[in-house]
Amino acid sequence: MRAEQISIFLENKAGRLAEVTATLRDANVNIRALSLADTTDFGILRLIVNDNEKAEKALKQEGFTVGKTDVIAVEVDDNPGGLNQVLDPLTREGVNVEYMYAFANPHGKNAIMIFRFDNIDKAIEILSRNSINVIKGNDVYSL
Repeated sequence: MRAEQISIFLENKAGRLAEVTATLRDANVNIRALSLADTTDFGILRLIVNDNEKAEKALKQEGFTVGKTDVIAVEVDDNPGGLNQVLDPLTREGVNVEYMYAFANPHGKNAIMIFRFDNIDKAIEILSRNSINVIKGNDVYSL
């Protein structure tokens, strides 16, 4: 049920993001979803890609600091309240969302949200118990 996300620490200066995407392009790695958060001096680029091992190897060879994090991908109904259908049962049981980002599902009508929770195992159990579709990592990488 878990998906693996790559996190890259970037200096906050012109061209660094393009260096990452060029490295992935040259390694023939396709980005499926991304989020970029910044502070004054650096940013954290979070990526879901089609080939984590190839991406990590290529980025490290170019001198980037790369980490891996387990996240989960959840299908969210595309209607008012769709996100609350996911968040409400987690809130009732005290699971905290550390961060999230979304991307469109090219093969379906609903969005896919990538979540990082403070207790990922408990989150998966709660979502499954509430019949919320948690997408397998390999399925997310191949969208």
